[in-house]
Amino acid sequence: MITRVYLKNCLSFDEVDLEFKSGLNIFTGPSGAGKSILMQEILSLFALTEVKADIGEVNLNNSKICDEVYDISFEEDIVIKSIKKDKTRYFLNNQTISKKNLYDFSTKLIKHLNLRDTSEFDSVKLVGFLDRLCSEKNSNFIQIKNSFDSLYKDFIQTKKELDKIIEDETKLEDLKEFVKFEIDKIEQINPKVDEYEELNEIKKRLAKKEKIEVAINKASGILEFNQSVNNVLELMELDSSFFDETMNELNNIFEKFNDSLIELDDINIENVLDRIEKLSSLQKRFGSIKECLEYKEQKIKELESYENISFQKENLEKKYENLHKEIKELSQKISIFRKENSEILEEKINQYLEFLYLSNAKIIFEEKNLDSTGIDEIKFQLNHVALETISSGEYNRLRLALLTSMSELDIGENGILFLDEIDANLSGKESEAIAKVLVKLSSSYQIFAISHQTQLTSSANQHFLVDKQNGKSSVKLLNKEEKINEIARMISGEKVTSEALEFAKNLLNN
Repeated sequence: MITRVYLKNCLSFDEVDLEFKSGLNIFTGPSGAGKSILMQEILSLFALTEVKADIGEVNLNNSKICDEVYDISFEEDIVIKSIKKDKTRYFLNNQTISKKNLYDFSTKLIKHLNLRDTSEFDSVKLVGFLDRLCSEKNSNFIQIKNSFDSLYKDFIQTKKELDKIIEDETKLEDLKEFVKFEIDKIEQINPKVDEYEELNEIKKRLAKKEKIEVAINKASGILEFNQSVNNVLELMELDSSFFDETMNELNNIFEKFNDSLIELDDINIENVLDRIEKLSSLQKRFGSIKECLEYKEQKIKELESYENISFQKENLEKKYENLHKEIKELSQKISIFRKENSEILEEKINQYLEFLYLSNAKIIFEEKNLDSTGIDEIKFQLNHVALETISSGEYNRLRLALLTSMSELDIGENGILFLDEIDANLSGKESEAIAKVLVKLSSSYQIFAISHQTQLTSSANQHFLVDKQNGKSSVKLLNKEEKINEIARMISGEKVTSEALEFAKNLLNN
């Protein structure tokens, strides 16, 4: 239960500090006063809407929630805070919490219902709700549903692969020709790793070959003075071994280099340049010769896959059929669980419909083509009539019964319901019926609602007036006399009549 809400600098509200009790808490006030702003900001403290206030805090007690991650024990008091500067930060009992984690935590006890949202009758949403209900009631369902979800993913992937093969078959010859062309283009050049670098080195040597030959010939003259130098050293009685070693080393270098130059005589420079150009074109396209060769291997494998496409297709078709059979069987088991638990929902809806002067709502299962939710298409009937043909009043009351039933089964007892303009644009009879339902619900739930009708407002355990003066909004808890005046305003407008006051008194006394 929410016991207190505090907001600071929230759009037209400078400061809000409210204390709440259990039961039915109703907000009324003139149009544009800020009722929806206030409701949305309270919801934002639970990460259900976007935060607008600079500072927000909500206190809860008797929540009947356990959370090991945030060390919250059963019935422990809970404090949620939000602080908005450059970004919004959330705190749960003084521990930082992400918006997503706060949202997951909040949905255990908070439910926001908006009658403008008609998506609750959507089959996918109803299936999702029934699956949650089945999971709570039967652990076998969880195992079956998890198997279904896993196999369905594999089934979809297999279908994608099979569809691609079927598509490829129509252009298979073109694909094979293209892949062969790519392979042949590389194989004609037949590149090797490091070949480009080696040829560039040969190119450099060929460019210097003539200059080196001339230089060696000139330098070789020093060898002719070898004996003369030895004679001088001998006369000087000096060891000539160092000179002999040096001259031998120099002679070896010249001879070795001459041999390498002779090898270059057999190399055609035009062929080298042509080869370098071809390798360079491959490098520009692929980045490197290594990547070029990897691309060729990839295309070879691709060609093999095209050659084996019939075999692959046959295997995938068998896998597809087997998976389809498995998930169809699982979907039929899932459907049985859903139908069993739909009876619980149907019974709950009809209990609420008694208060709304309606009866005999039926949940109808139709089989659809297998998809990610299974084979169940869920529809509603009221007295054997499809929703498309019932009146708008009946439709709204059935929706309220569905929403409240789902909320009760979703969050269990002691939850908190937020109802946004639940009785807007309804007849007096419809408003009275909705008030009866919410009064009954308020014995098990704390309810917050914006009301436009006197029937619901007069049933409130706490009645709050939202007003705006000089562009500033405010909210206050009304005492009995103030309640009478506000209900009278709702009846007669800004000029409150004595008849409206008398009617308001009678409503509250009843």
